[in-house]
Amino acid sequence: MNNNIQLHKNDLPDDLNLGNKIAVDGEFMGLNVRRDPLCLIQVSSGNSDAHIVQFDRKNYHAPNLVKVLNDEKITKIFHYGRADMAHIKYYLKTDVNNILDTKICSKLARSYSDNHSLKTLIKEFINIDISKQFQSSDFGGELSTAQLKYCANDVLYLHKIHDELMKILDRENRTQLYKNCLKFLKTRVELDLALFRDDIWSH
Repeated sequence: MNNNIQLHKNDLPDDLNLGNKIAVDGEFMGLNVRRDPLCLIQVSSGNSDAHIVQFDRKNYHAPNLVKVLNDEKITKIFHYGRADMAHIKYYLKTDVNNILDTKICSKLARSYSDNHSLKTLIKEFINIDISKQFQSSDFGGELSTAQLKYCANDVLYLHKIHDELMKILDRENRTQLYKNCLKFLKTRVELDLALFRDDIWSH
């Protein structure tokens, strides 16, 4: 696969048309939203492209990206969107609308497995063994070619993976359950931002 990876400073270009269904992922300095800033957002239209936005962390002014994320008519595919959406809401001051999530989808569809990592899903459905070597690297400064490739891998395959998982959900009559889980995702993000990290459904 010949992938087109482009790095953009601060925002997506004005004339970029990504279509009505995109894959989205973010990179942060850690998982504590208030302490660890949002560094990058990468998006893909599903056509072997990856557009990586590196933010000016002094102001996070990215109107083109925010418009896409907020647009109800554009479907956004995440893998574990909970963390990405929390950082987006906190730093870009916007909700993400019209969401799909391959991790939630995998947990409902692949009850035959206890591993729902993106690396595992890419191996199972795309038959590519990607490296996660740079998962814990510093995304706050200048980005290496290897880091850009790692970021791209997080969005390049999500369209295909979600399609394959939905085939299983449809076959096993779990599609509506998945849709109902997605309805709760924004509320789960609100709970995270309000520092309710524990499972509120537990005893």
